[in-house]
Amino acid sequence: MSNDTIGIGVIGYGYWGPNLVRNFATHPSVRLIGVSDLDSEKLATSKRLYPGVITTFCYDELLKNPAVDAVAIATPVHTHYELALSALKAGKHVLVEKPLAQNSDLARRLIDEAARRGLILSVDHTFVYTPAVRKIRELLLKKELGNVYYYDSTRASLGLFQSDVNVIWDLAVHDISIIHHILDEEPVAVSATGSCHVVGSPENMAHITLFFDSACVAHISVNWLSPIKVRQTFIGGSKKMIVYDDLEPTEKIKVYDKGITVDGRSDNAHQFRIGYRAGDMWAPHVSPKEALQVEVEHFIDCVRSGTRPISSGMSGLRVIEVLEAASRSIAEQGKPVLLKRQQYRSPQRATATV
Repeated sequence: MSNDTIGIGVIGYGYWGPNLVRNFATHPSVRLIGVSDLDSEKLATSKRLYPGVITTFCYDELLKNPAVDAVAIATPVHTHYELALSALKAGKHVLVEKPLAQNSDLARRLIDEAARRGLILSVDHTFVYTPAVRKIRELLLKKELGNVYYYDSTRASLGLFQSDVNVIWDLAVHDISIIHHILDEEPVAVSATGSCHVVGSPENMAHITLFFDSACVAHISVNWLSPIKVRQTFIGGSKKMIVYDDLEPTEKIKVYDKGITVDGRSDNAHQFRIGYRAGDMWAPHVSPKEALQVEVEHFIDCVRSGTRPISSGMSGLRVIEVLEAASRSIAEQGKPVLLKRQQYRSPQRATATV
């Protein structure tokens, strides 16, 4: 690795790959070495946009190239493990699109391989790098909302139907990564229901409930069959409440000084007087900076310093464990599934902040 630049190869130039390539290509400390894809037209497009970049059908060509220090993987989910493992064995740092792997066992193997070789393994949980989610985390850390009562999110759109993952592995993965990032506790159980309306395809809509040791509860609704695109989240606390709309062009976060007051001074313990508090609404400033740009900068910093990324392999594993529990619950018509207390520990360094 040069002291000045880090060589990057991108595997996959389909839906998300072009965004990764664009952000790596404009990073001042990165040299975009090559792009690999199985589609000749996509490779031709990347060559037109980035004439000095190697294009190849064979990803192994990038892994064998000594100028490549790290690879970003943006391919179908079922290929993540094999590609990431090959890259790590070739001595490359890895950024892989979510989810990290098809199951938690494969994710652990990748974490162990990266740790053994002293390499960075990061998962593209893009939403934890959005300025809006970072602001929400800041507000929660400052206890602006008081005790968090609930997290309620809806992610809906018409498609994109996936063949190798269902809607929770495609869309709910975002909210699960956000919940892990912003809350100071982890879920202890999961209940989920899902439906499939296209024969031979996985579930296209689902409802997930995450339970915590505290009174907090999280609901996640995901849907590939919505007539409109919705990306809306409500977070309620004992002091204030947040509405987060990712599709809102400017005021993505609105903080409401609203809530309830409970007067339990009655002689009868079962008689409570509920009052309602209605104060101001304010929209904190949120940077317009692209989340993927923040993530790419963070990944490059971690490669340089050897510091564990925010969306590390361990972060990816924790998300997959929740997804697996939700999938088991769907198979059992919503029966709650307990999450094992995380005993697995990676020998990587402490988590960085961004």
